[in-house]
Amino acid sequence: MDRHPNWFYRISKYILPLLKSKYVPESFYLHQLNTYPADLENYVLKPLFSFAGAGVNLHITPKILDTIPDKQHFIIQKKVKYEPIILTPTGEKSKCEIRMLMLREKGKIKAKIINNLVRITKGEMVGVKYNKDKDWVGASAAFFE
Repeated sequence: MDRHPNWFYRISKYILPLLKSKYVPESFYLHQLNTYPADLENYVLKPLFSFAGAGVNLHITPKILDTIPDKQHFIIQKKVKYEPIILTPTGEKSKCEIRMLMLREKGKIKAKIINNLVRITKGEMVGVKYNKDKDWVGASAAFFE
């Protein structure tokens, strides 16, 4: 794999169904599903190779999934519920997510946080498209030791 930052867009969603942890939302490759989860309203459809929320569908149905011709390019992921906890100057609360990129040196046990992204939203989803005409939203960085 090359060292260009585009690697993130190639693996960020692709790897999700391979990770099994209480800290990773349950995800499935769409083309590998014989049946859809009974609680499909709790899942989101994501194209594998996109970013900035492009092509994400928050309200999927079996009919929508059945009409996708190239299912191998999509995952469904259990929705993450973000609590609006950050009180903003306008009185409305915002939701926040912190994404951390961690690397572990070969032979070392402890990983190091090398980058992060803090995203704040009042919309249905994190991202510019869902926060138009809203204030006290956006992205930043977090400081850590």
